[in-house]
Amino acid sequence: MERYVVGEDQTKLVRTYKAWKGNNVFCLQGRLIFGPDVRSLPLTIFLIVGPLIIFLVMVGRKLMDDFNHWGVAVVVAPVVFTCWTLCVLLLTSSRDPGIIPRNKRPPEPEGYERSAESLPGQTPRLPRTKDVVVNGTVVKVKYCDTCMMYRTPRSSHCSICDNCVERFDHHCPWVGQCIGVRNYRFFYMFVTSATLLCVYVFSFCWVYITMIKRSEDITIWKAMIKTPASIALIVYTFIATWFVGGLSVFHFYLISTNQTTYENFRYNYDRRANPFNRGMFHNFAEVFCTSIPPSKNNFRALVPVEVGFPERQVSRDYFTSNMRKEYSDIEMGKNREWLEDSLQEGGHHGAQHSEISTEKDAATTDVGRSRSAKVPPKQVPYHPRNSSW
Repeated sequence: MERYVVGEDQTKLVRTYKAWKGNNVFCLQGRLIFGPDVRSLPLTIFLIVGPLIIFLVMVGRKLMDDFNHWGVAVVVAPVVFTCWTLCVLLLTSSRDPGIIPRNKRPPEPEGYERSAESLPGQTPRLPRTKDVVVNGTVVKVKYCDTCMMYRTPRSSHCSICDNCVERFDHHCPWVGQCIGVRNYRFFYMFVTSATLLCVYVFSFCWVYITMIKRSEDITIWKAMIKTPASIALIVYTFIATWFVGGLSVFHFYLISTNQTTYENFRYNYDRRANPFNRGMFHNFAEVFCTSIPPSKNNFRALVPVEVGFPERQVSRDYFTSNMRKEYSDIEMGKNREWLEDSLQEGGHHGAQHSEISTEKDAATTDVGRSRSAKVPPKQVPYHPRNSSW
């Protein structure tokens, strides 16, 4: 491991990618970043290159003789198209999708002023959501416990990569990477290129079967029997076209309405206004014609080694008995004032019950003390929910 000693305190430094807290896999000393499921990438490449090799050997080689001058173009075109598909695939899977760097400390609430009686490292309770105005529309952003920050609009925390990603669309297991603001255009190019490649192979396999039928003057079924490789490719490309073609059509709709996959399934903008929709033309220009924002992470930068991260001290009211309930209250829309009144009322009745049981314990004999002995309540440790999506 590369380490450098600098300063008077002899601080040890390492590259950022070696101290990375996410689940990503790095190659070429941090120059390429993949998701934790990068092992599926070779399978995706095989599913693209394998059928192409079968097509060139079993179908394309024979079409070269039948098409005369155009025969070479019939074989070269799918090879070039496959190389382009693999390029956009690698651009999708090997680059930073738009990871938002984590904070080392949670932010202080707005308007918070530390008093002289506050202990060091003591922070008040942070609200779980915050309102942000986007194009005149109020949008709620959530606080991420893992990254210790309020997410930017349209960002979400990927539970697979364990990172907050800007303009998070989804995590694609076929490319082994999150799809975000920095690689979405390449992902769309990949699925559309794969669709066109499937259509190309599918079409020329039928062309080859038709040429066998005409040259030997036989039925189409007998011509199909003479070239089983063409039949296998037709079935394979037909199934693959439904998959990648469906993705192409679906993401065409998402781009035209300026939505992400996550927003489409979660918010359902068909029933309410989409604050990010600027019209079909501008939406496509935003995805394909704007410059890709630079990465917010320098994975090769030197950072100090964190020997031990001290546990953050919080105020006493942060871990209250109703803290675990707060997360579900926000999503279910319960009234917090009603809950607080219920808790106070329950605490009052609990105090009366405690006084009565104390008087009973004093009146009992030694024989009955074991039956009336109080068992201290079991303290259940609180584990904050790690945000996912």
